[in-house]
Amino acid sequence: MTALLPAAGPFIIAFWIILAIICSRRPQTKGFVYTLTIFAAVTTAMYYPQYFLTVGGYDLSKLITPLIQIIMFGMGTAMSIRDFYGVIKMPMGVFTGVVCHYTIMPFVGWALAHLFKFPPEIAAGVVLIGTVPCGMASNVISYLAKANLALSVTLTAVSTMLAPFVTPFLMRWLAGSYIDISVTAMMWDICKIVIVPVAAGLVFNHFLTGKLKWLDNIMPKISMSAIAFIIVIITAKGRESLLDVGMLLILSSLIHNLSGYTLGYWLCRLIRMKEQDCRTIAIEVGMQNGGLATAIAKNMGKIATIGLAPAVFGPMMNITGSLLASWWHRHPPKDIEEEKAVPLETERL
Repeated sequence: MTALLPAAGPFIIAFWIILAIICSRRPQTKGFVYTLTIFAAVTTAMYYPQYFLTVGGYDLSKLITPLIQIIMFGMGTAMSIRDFYGVIKMPMGVFTGVVCHYTIMPFVGWALAHLFKFPPEIAAGVVLIGTVPCGMASNVISYLAKANLALSVTLTAVSTMLAPFVTPFLMRWLAGSYIDISVTAMMWDICKIVIVPVAAGLVFNHFLTGKLKWLDNIMPKISMSAIAFIIVIITAKGRESLLDVGMLLILSSLIHNLSGYTLGYWLCRLIRMKEQDCRTIAIEVGMQNGGLATAIAKNMGKIATIGLAPAVFGPMMNITGSLLASWWHRHPPKDIEEEKAVPLETERL
């Protein structure tokens, strides 16, 4: 599209910025400001990629892995050892959530890669975004949707810790026909990118949380800025591939994301789980850790191809997640309403 409308760039960028400013003035739409800002940044990278590839001869893509590690450290500071107690308190919910997450998204990704007949490395990226663990954004969406926040946080923690073992094997199995996958190399990469920074964040949270309030306050902003910067670098590097398969990749990501919500929710309903837990697992299944997928693609030396699907999926899931949370927030689970009603009835007696 940019090849056909070379002069439209500044106007499209201005449109996203103005829309973000308008949304920031209304409480109901404030949640979309970050995503709209990313759209503006991505549009800028599509029209002016030369500014996001190198600076003074330094390849900006080298910053991706350390930035992801900073994001994972921030994730660790937002967690605690107590988050893992949910495995004991809610074993059925945690088991069901983890199984749904690591089956639905990988196989839907594999099916979409075949259906859309993407080039091999693009297809591998579609599978990759389906094999990574839950993203931290799912916890915020679960809170807004009046889902089971404790279960959400536990599922994110458990799926993240399982990633070094599960993700490489799923990639070897489902994407091995597209690219060469070294299971051991990917396991080590995930440990460096996820386990070490998250563990450091957990230690920080245990010993220093509340003592360095300036760092507690700034970490979420650093994480959001890092994610935006990473998406811009990927867009600039993968511009030509995006021009070839961009619309199909957007459609594929949308189907992938919505399939996660839908299948996760209805499979839980099928086994008669509580409505609140069904919503939680639906959100956890549909929302992925795009940052980890991006870092894996970078370490494989395929950021401009394998890294495209995670870059598209991230903003997409934020939009759909916000809309889903808004809908569910206005329609609270019946089990919550019943629990609230019990004390009232007791008081009357």
